[in-house]
Amino acid sequence: MAEALATEFGIPTVESDHRMLLQRDDIDLVDVCTPSATHFDLAWAALEAGKHVLCEKPVAFDFRETVRASEFARSKGLKTKLGFTFRYAPAMRYMKALIDQGFIGTPFIFNGYEQNSQWLDPMNPLRQVDPHADQSEIQVSSLEGYGAPIIDIGAWAVGAPYQEVVGTMRNFIPERMVRATGRMMRMNIDDGDIFIGEFANGALGSIQTSFVTVGNYPGIEARVYGSEGALICRLVEEFGVCESLKAAKPDDVEFREIEVPPQFYPPGGHKGEAWRTLFYANLISSFIGEVQSPTPENEGDFMDGARVQEVINGVEKSFRERRWVRLPLDG
Repeated sequence: MAEALATEFGIPTVESDHRMLLQRDDIDLVDVCTPSATHFDLAWAALEAGKHVLCEKPVAFDFRETVRASEFARSKGLKTKLGFTFRYAPAMRYMKALIDQGFIGTPFIFNGYEQNSQWLDPMNPLRQVDPHADQSEIQVSSLEGYGAPIIDIGAWAVGAPYQEVVGTMRNFIPERMVRATGRMMRMNIDDGDIFIGEFANGALGSIQTSFVTVGNYPGIEARVYGSEGALICRLVEEFGVCESLKAAKPDDVEFREIEVPPQFYPPGGHKGEAWRTLFYANLISSFIGEVQSPTPENEGDFMDGARVQEVINGVEKSFRERRWVRLPLDG
C-alpha cells in the first residue's frame, strides 16, 4: 500500500521501519499520524533522534506521559505540536485575535460543540476501538476523539486553564460494525457526552461532543460571551462555505456576520476551500514558522496537549465517581 501511494505521489523512499527514517539527517520534522496507541512511542523515538514532532491526538492516554514528552522535547530544544486542526481555522484565528484585542471584554461563558453524524449509521465501521474491551463499563471514545480540539479551543479562547469539571457520557448506539473484526458487535463506548467546567479566571464553560448527532463536518462551534461583546465561530461545511464568524455588542439585537481578513488565511486560501486543506494548511504553516524561528514561541504544543488530556481524564473520573473533579489531577 505504501509503495502504491509513493508511486502515485512521486515519493522516492518507502520504509516499513520508522527507525530507518529517523536515522536520516536530512529530515527535520516528523508527523505522527498512525493509530492512537502508537503515538507516544513514535513521538518519543523521533524526539530522541532530534526531530521536531507534530503528533495527532492524543500523544498518550495518560496526560502525565505527554508532560514527560513535552519536557523531553524542551530539554533538547525541539518544537512540538498537536493536531488541534480547528484552532488554526482562519475564522477561529480571527476570533482569538478579536478576543485578545478586547472585543468581548472579560470572558464570562464559553460554549463548545464538536459533533456530527459520522457514525450515526452503525454499519459505518469505527476505526479505533478495542473489540476485546470489558463491555460492562463504558469506554471513552467521543470525549477523547472528538472532545480534544474543542476542549483546547475553550482554554485558548478564555485565556485560562480548566480548574474543575463535572460530566457524563452515554452510549446511544450499542451495536456497531467493528473494522478489526468485520462484524457487528456490542461496543459500550461513549458516542455522546457533555461536561461543564470552571476556568481558573472565573469564566464558566460547557462542552458537548458526539459523533452520532445530525450535522455536517467538521461540526465545530465555539461561542464566547463577555462583558463587552460576544463571538460565535462556526466551522461547518454548508452551502460551499466551511466557516463563519458572527459578533454582537450589548446594544445588538442580533448577531452579525463579519468577514475574516485575508491575513488569517494561508497563502492562496479562501473561505470557499474545503476545510480539510484550509485549516491544516494554517497548522502546518504555523509549525514550520515556529521551527524556523529562533524564539521559543510554540503554540498548541505537547504541553497544551497534556492539559487537554488531563481535562479528558478528569471528566472520565467525574463520570465514574459521579462528582466534581478538581484540576490539576496531581494536586
